This record gives sequence, C-alpha cells and structure tokens, in this order.
Amino acid sequence: MNAATRFKLPPVVMPEQDPAERVHNVREVPLGFTPEMALQEAQRCLHCTNQPCVEGCPVGVRIPEFIQAIESGDELAGIGIIKGTNLLPAVCGRVCPQEDQCQKNCTVGKAHRDVGQAVQIGKLERFLADWERENHAAVIPQIPPSSGKRVAVIGSGPAGLTVAGDLIKLGHAVTVFEALHMPGGVLGYGIPEFRLPKEIVYQEVAYLAKLGVDFQYNTVIGKSITVDEVRKDYDAIFIGSGAGLPNFLHIPGESLLGVYSANEYLTRANLMHAYDENSDTPILRGKSVAVLGGGNVAMDSARTALRLGALKVMVIYRRSEEEMPARKEEYHHAIQEGVEFHFLQNPVEILGNREGWVTGLTVQKMQLGEPDASGRRRPLPIAGQTSNVPADVIVVGIGNNPNPLIPAALPGLQMNRHGGIITDEDTMETSVPGVFAGGDIVLGAATVILAMGQGRKAARAIHAWLTGTTEKAKD
Repeated sequence: MNAATRFKLPPVVMPEQDPAERVHNVREVPLGFTPEMALQEAQRCLHCTNQPCVEGCPVGVRIPEFIQAIESGDELAGIGIIKGTNLLPAVCGRVCPQEDQCQKNCTVGKAHRDVGQAVQIGKLERFLADWERENHAAVIPQIPPSSGKRVAVIGSGPAGLTVAGDLIKLGHAVTVFEALHMPGGVLGYGIPEFRLPKEIVYQEVAYLAKLGVDFQYNTVIGKSITVDEVRKDYDAIFIGSGAGLPNFLHIPGESLLGVYSANEYLTRANLMHAYDENSDTPILRGKSVAVLGGGNVAMDSARTALRLGALKVMVIYRRSEEEMPARKEEYHHAIQEGVEFHFLQNPVEILGNREGWVTGLTVQKMQLGEPDASGRRRPLPIAGQTSNVPADVIVVGIGNNPNPLIPAALPGLQMNRHGGIITDEDTMETSVPGVFAGGDIVLGAATVILAMGQGRKAARAIHAWLTGTTEKAKD
C-alpha cells in the first residue's frame, strides 16, 4: 500500500460502552481494538524515515517498528519491540496523553492539520499489550549473572517500576518498597477502574516479579524503616514516592464535613473499592457533587461521583474550556456521561449548615486576561459578580505536591520551593551521592510516561554508579 493510499484512510473508531450503561458500573469504557481494527489502523502509518513519533515519546518506544509488526500479523514481535523500552505498555496505551507526545508529532496528523487524525499509537500499543496478556504470551528475558549489587526503589509507581525493570535486566538485585498494601502507586490509588483496570496494573507488576524484582508492601520508608537503614543495606537508592500531598484552595469552609481532597476521594473509591456497596470503606454518596479543578484528576473525580450514584455532578473551573488541561478524551467521556461544566467560575467560599455539613459554595465569575507563566490566559475576577451553587459533596481536585516524608528524613537532600527533589537533569542523581529520584517527587504531578522517562534515565545512571562505567542500560 503506497503512502497516498495510507494517508486517505480514516482513523478507526474504538468501540466503547454506552454512556447510559457505563455510569452504573466501573468496567473499562473503551473496549479495545479487534485484530481487524488494529490492522486497519496500523495501515495508516507512513513509516517515516525520520520517525518524529519516536522523538515525541519520553521513553523512546520504536513506534514504526511495532506498527509494522501489527501489519505483518506478528503480535509477539510487536510487543517485544515495545517492551524493549516500555515495561508498562498496557498502562501507557490507556492513560498516557499521546495527543501531546508521540501522536502530536505524527506526520499524518500534521499533514491533516489535526492531531485527531494522527495514527492512534496509544490504542495500537494497548492492542498489543492486551494481546500478550490474553494469550499468555509474555516472554521472560534472559537475566544476566548477579552483579552483587543491591538497589532500593522507594515507591512502586511508574518511575519506580521502570527503574526496577531496567536494573533487574542488568543483573542488579532490586527491592521495591511500597507504603500501600498494593502496587502501582498512583496507577492503583489515583486512576479509576473504568480508565485503568487494576488487574492490568497487577499483571504488569507480576511480570517484574517474574524477572526477579522483590516487592515489599506496607513499608513506609522514613517510618517502618529509616532512610539510614536503607542506605546501609543497599548500594544505591531510587526515590519515586510520588506527589501524594493534596493542594487546597485555602478558602472559608474548606474544613466542613463533605469536603474531600481528590486524593482521598479517589483512593477510597479505587484502591479501597468504595464504589462497591458491599465494601466496608465509607464514602459520602452525594446527590449533588461539585468538583473543583480542570485536570484529569478532576475528570476522574467527577466521573467517579456519577458511578457512586450522584444525580448531578458539576466541574467548576476558573478558566475556559480551551485552557482546561484535562485530556480531550476524558473531557469528551465526562460530557457524554452527563457531567456539567461551569467555566470561568472560581470558588471563593464553601457553605455549610449548623451541623457542619456542606450545603454548597460561592463562586466568583471570572474573565480571561493575558497569558501567565503556564501559557494559559490568566483568570481575573469580575467585580460584584458572585453566585451560590448548591452541593452536598465537594471534591477539591486542583493538583498535588510531592510527598514530603522521605525528603524530611534525608538531611542534605536539596529541594525546590514546591517541595520537589532537585536532581541532575541527565542522571537524576540527587545532592546525596548514590541517591537518585524521578517521577512526581521531582516533576510534581505529571504524566505516567514522563515519570517513566525519568526512571529510564535514572536506571542508566544507577547502573553506571554501581559498575563504575558510563554504560547505558540495555534495551
């Protein structure tokens, strides 16, 4: 098939659960490609010699090669190509913002002047990962002889899992310490089941365990075990403890009953199964829920509220639709499911009754001024224009800061003003020799694939540190 013919092929539409049905369950919304759909979408790839899509991938997945494998009907080769650089393809294929990374660079999308026309790289990655899982086709690579070196990885989120996978394949012993009772970090507690089924996360982790990675759960470094004890027992440390400290608005009424941080709300629903009426985990099932914020966490919270039985769910965001940072797909799904969006509204007070329960909030009408440091237009209040919005549950989803526990327990660790660990940009080494860091503890709340990219950098540098070489981690 020549390039002109490929270019004319339309994107394949992935089937989804009907919105009226899916708001009553937590099953995954997109249903995945069939082999026929995957082949049809793969045929849209132009196989560009300069491979701009690869340049847009933080972990450097060899995208045209795995797409070519789908075209050739060799799914096993395709998943092998992906796993050379990405050990979490089933996760990344579902939750990574490909529209801002690999697909943004796609020649097909650029030629159409519409990133929505780009080859759907993420959906093809998901197809191969699901094929591997459903066909029990995971290939365990040959692990080299032990180097005699031990590495401690603190946190089992995307960055930590990437470091663990890369280093175990280089012959180093790796122990991952996880504070929670289940693996995955934000993949487990932060992303809802309907976007990322937890069984997929656990199977990705099980693959690393088969490679030899040791996972220790219910272990809070800095509490259960001191950082000094870890430094004594291991030759290098990677800190990937994430951004689990929620931000608040610091407005009157924020301490009323019925106000949740998005972290707590989603953790109760996702990790502790509060969506199940038979669960022991308490959660307020409000009838009118207001979610504050405009990112993916706000979308997740709003859509979770619907599945918890809310009759009305509102997302209140101080900028306009154009400035909203949430993925377009998540915004689209939220609208389909009936979430209301109140743009250019800024909460200034949370209202309550005499018993201390939330009854609503006061919002200030905003207008957009000049762009700020983020590149988005700055929201400015319109004097005298406020209104009250009734609600019996409010979820604050305006972002998170890095987890402060480990930095506080490690003197000499340099931090930035936001509480993130300062690292060397190329090696991810901290100001403490032999201690490396990456992911949200460095970036602040960011994406899965950016965290994994930092994990790959750190793994190469840790290997060099352990061996006294400059050798890069092998794919």
